[in-house]
Amino acid sequence: MKVPAKKLGEGDVRVKVFTSWSGGKESCLACYKAMSAGFDVSYLLNVISEDGTRSRAHGLRSDLLVLQAAAIGIPIIQVKSTWNSYEAKFKEAARDLKHKGLKGGVFGDIDLPEHKDWVDRVCSEVGVESIEPLWRYDPKTVLTEFVNSGFKAIVINVKADLFGEDWLGREINAQFIADLPDTIHPCGEHGEYHTFVLDGPLFQQRVEITSSNTELKDGNWLLDISEYNLSAK
Repeated sequence: MKVPAKKLGEGDVRVKVFTSWSGGKESCLACYKAMSAGFDVSYLLNVISEDGTRSRAHGLRSDLLVLQAAAIGIPIIQVKSTWNSYEAKFKEAARDLKHKGLKGGVFGDIDLPEHKDWVDRVCSEVGVESIEPLWRYDPKTVLTEFVNSGFKAIVINVKADLFGEDWLGREINAQFIADLPDTIHPCGEHGEYHTFVLDGPLFQQRVEITSSNTELKDGNWLLDISEYNLSAK
């Protein structure tokens, strides 16, 4: 359900919320649309591995996501978790944010009912609203809006049985959308590919990648971004 800001707000007070953050295109676009609707996105909530080195969602270096958050200008909270404790740790972090006065969480789900069912249940159990700005949008419309809004993102993970190594590092643009196989979900909602956002209307600075390498792991081509910094826009 798309939730207007006024549903949670009182008068002219902007409603404080967090965004469930992967660093990729959907979480970024959902955050942008929520902010455009009047929500005050006060934190990015990101789950990382139990050793603190990588994100759970896409395997990105946790420091890279901290840098990305700095480029945007929104504080990031990184929660260490195993896959088995993911839900419990997420709910614990969301409760902490609720105690800070946050009323809801923004998520980037598009059309997978099992994902939205999880979000709705977890938020209900924590006592915050689930806000889904992209829900039931046409996936290609999501991609087109992301590009047309001025966001810049690259591919950092692809399934090796669907894509070649040469897809790593490709920019998400009109040509990318045209080249996507018709047999996959256009936004990669089944894990066909993942992205990392470098710049866009949310960003105060741009993330610059200065060193990376590719590897084949567990049936996926991965772009391991190892060196990075911020630059002026």
